[in-house]
Formats: sequence, C-alpha cells, structure tokens
Amino acid sequence: MAEETGRTDVDIEIRDDRASGNLLAYENGEAAGVVAYFVMEGEPAALVAVHTVVEPGHEGKGVAGALVQEFYAMAAREGVPVVALCPYAAKWALRHPGQAPVPPAGLVERAKAQLTSHPEL
Repeated sequence: MAEETGRTDVDIEIRDDRASGNLLAYENGEAAGVVAYFVMEGEPAALVAVHTVVEPGHEGKGVAGALVQEFYAMAAREGVPVVALCPYAAKWALRHPGQAPVPPAGLVERAKAQLTSHPEL
C-alpha cells in the first residue's frame, strides 16, 4: 500500500495481528508503526483504536495515516464501526469523514468504560 504525503511516495505494508491487537506497518521489511486496538464485544461490536505510534526514522512518510486508513477500511470490511480513542486516529477521522463514519455516542462511552476496566487493552 502506498500513500502520497506530498513529500515522498513510500511503500508501506500493513499486517493485522488480531491476537495481539496490533495493526502493524512495515517499510521495506522494517517495523515502521502500529495502531494498538481492541475488539469491543457485544452489540454492536466495534474496533477501538487506542494508540498510534510511528517508529523513529519513519516519521513524515505517511505511515500513521496509512495505518489509520487501513484500520477504518478493515472495520468497513468487517461491517463494524470504529471508535477512535487514539487522538491521532480521531483527528484523522475528522479530516476524512467520507472514510470514517462517526460512531454512536453510546458506543464511544462503552469503549471508554471497557478500556478503563481493562487498561491492559
């Protein structure tokens, strides 16, 4: 997957490691970034983005944007909403409303409560 950032066009490979709750980005085979997330169970289920990190040396290349874009695409393929508790993901969603539907307020509160009661997520 490549994303143009205006500065460069990098080849970013993204892999979902659902078992560990990490959406991982690699640039030329090297770890470049991650979205840490959890799957919120119940009705409706949701994917909850908790934190986005870009590794040193990979900043400014569109890694974080590519990760969050794929996170929303992954949720769309699964037919579940995204709750963006991660500040970067929330800002990205505001800039890309066509790709990032706003989740119901009750779902956001449920996600916050689940994270508070299970900080290891």
